[in-house]
Amino acid sequence: MKAVDSHLLTLLKASSQFIVPIYQRLYSWQEAECAQLWADMMRAGSNSALGAHFTGSIVYVARDQATNTSTEPDLIIDGQQRVTTVTLVLAALAARLETLPEDQREPWEGFSPRKIRNRYLLNNDEEGERQFKLILSQNDRQALIAILQGAEPASDMATRVIDNYAYFRRKLDDPRLDLSVVCRGLDKLVVVDVKLERGVDNPQLVFEAMNSTGKKLSQADLIRNYVLMDLPPKQQEKIYSAYWRPMELEFSGAEESQFDEFVRHYLTVKTGEIPRLDDIYDAFKDHASAFTQADETVESLVVELRQYARRYCAMVLGKETDPALRRAFKDLDQIKADVVFPFLLDVYTDYELGTLTRDGVLQVVDLVTSYIFRRAVCRIPTNSLNKTFAGFSSAVRKDRYLESVKAHFLGLKSYRKFPTDAEFISGLTSSDLYNFRRRSYFLRMLENYGRKEYVTIEDYTIEHIMPQNENLSAEWQAALGDAWQDVQQKYLHTLGNLTLTGYNSEYSDHAFPKKRDMEGGFKDSPLRLNRGLGQLESWNADEIRNRAVRLADDALKIWSLPQLPAQTIREFEGRRAESDFSIEDHPHLLRQPRRALFEKFSAEVLALDPGITQQFLKLYVAFKAETNFVDVIPQKARLRLSLNVPIEALRDERGLAWDVSSKGHWGNGPTEVSLDEDTDLVYIIGLVRQAFEFQMGEE
Repeated sequence: MKAVDSHLLTLLKASSQFIVPIYQRLYSWQEAECAQLWADMMRAGSNSALGAHFTGSIVYVARDQATNTSTEPDLIIDGQQRVTTVTLVLAALAARLETLPEDQREPWEGFSPRKIRNRYLLNNDEEGERQFKLILSQNDRQALIAILQGAEPASDMATRVIDNYAYFRRKLDDPRLDLSVVCRGLDKLVVVDVKLERGVDNPQLVFEAMNSTGKKLSQADLIRNYVLMDLPPKQQEKIYSAYWRPMELEFSGAEESQFDEFVRHYLTVKTGEIPRLDDIYDAFKDHASAFTQADETVESLVVELRQYARRYCAMVLGKETDPALRRAFKDLDQIKADVVFPFLLDVYTDYELGTLTRDGVLQVVDLVTSYIFRRAVCRIPTNSLNKTFAGFSSAVRKDRYLESVKAHFLGLKSYRKFPTDAEFISGLTSSDLYNFRRRSYFLRMLENYGRKEYVTIEDYTIEHIMPQNENLSAEWQAALGDAWQDVQQKYLHTLGNLTLTGYNSEYSDHAFPKKRDMEGGFKDSPLRLNRGLGQLESWNADEIRNRAVRLADDALKIWSLPQLPAQTIREFEGRRAESDFSIEDHPHLLRQPRRALFEKFSAEVLALDPGITQQFLKLYVAFKAETNFVDVIPQKARLRLSLNVPIEALRDERGLAWDVSSKGHWGNGPTEVSLDEDTDLVYIIGLVRQAFEFQMGEE
């Protein structure tokens, strides 16, 4: 890394081209930042005693090593905002000077329209995009090119490039402005010129250091730069356009923290650990490092992240297209249970792979919702829930999916237990549900239970049948009895006394008979929650309790306890046996054409000898004779085959295998070879046969 002080214009002049990588944030300086730069330039230009004005650092990395016959552009990794803004000032200045008489077009030496363009904005000997000294990313690119060409940018371009260029044009059009001061100010702008060499310096570490102060980048920005920054530019473009940008669009309109939450859930799924929100970036780097060390690629990591993001957005951001699933996810959102998503991301993945049906997903989501809601009603603390769902997937048997989910719920003990029907009814009928955080969701579900025509409860308000007023009327006191104050205090906010109405103000604190019989009263109400109220003569403690019991019975059907025979529950108790795993536990084997490749490989290996058996384990698939002679470790990009034969004993004329005897690895063999759809399967089976014969030949 080389870092030197340099005049910004000298840097622009010396560089053949700066390119802002596609993964960088869009140009985002607002008018306030432009006004500050303008003020700094004017102060420096008008003060002869001020030799320079420092504006920050420009960090860039060479795309490739330049040769004597080619000059490659540099990628800006920090400082694109100020480089872009100064470029806009120069373009606006050149345009302004061209409007002056010929003899006034160079107010300061070196600052004529032609010299500004030829030295700092354009490479006149080049064509296409190579003719521009600065190339931005995405929408900003075409806007800046139009400005540099003297053309009018498209009116539908939403970019600060156009707005800020117009701002500088207005400043420069001021007839009182001394243009020589602007030129001198530009000439005094100084930066720290930091040039990195690819393959020598670590751009990501420098980038992190440069952004450790001031306004912090979002976790999404940091992660995007981390996965893309050190890739060749063409691969950056491909991965960004094909995977990262579509993922960003999924989150458009959501709060910035939503992406951070998603990555946290993704990391919990992949690592089994729950990172703190402040540590997501560091946790992601650790995961990415382990991912690539396992011979996976950065591209496959981004593809996987994109897939999980699509699932997350379907569940959380309303992107699900299936109406039934969308309703279930919306209900889940109403109970504010973000901790469940590590588990549900796995469930949705199994749904996409065909391991679980749509109805199966609905049942799982209903169970999760019931578990969370029952605990909330029973006022059970939530601090254990994140760990409960972080490890939930490990208890799932893919071949007996719903049974294993129910069994695990029913097997939760102590503070993690699934509340019983009796506990749920007690919480429903006796606790304060008016001040319950999930009351709107609760009443909406009760009202719409069994309905085909959905009622939107947002059109109604919550009504206390027995009023909240501490000074109840004589009619109310008589209806409630001598202990009316105790009755009001005990039952006021409980389920039996709460309902929905569109006539809250009309009901006021009127006596029950008037609320019942008035226009729009309980007799006329179309709401199921008010069913039966129109037939009552009075409202008292007994009627409140009776109604609470009736509504609680409905609630038991909506938020039900899972049911399984005791024998089935016992089958799932304890640690999962190795014999319980199947192909469904290996998602990388389920999609075509990978599944077809694995099945063909499996058939060929089993055909080597009648005594060979196949066993699905948690992390790999074992093929055994006396013991394992080949293990298949499924990965996203390929199948890694662990051959239980020393590499020196293997006849491998093509040199496809490699030695892992001194490295940590899955599988039992000291030698590995890769298999994918493009591999010569016949040749690979020949290597596997040698591993089998090596084992059978040992005495």
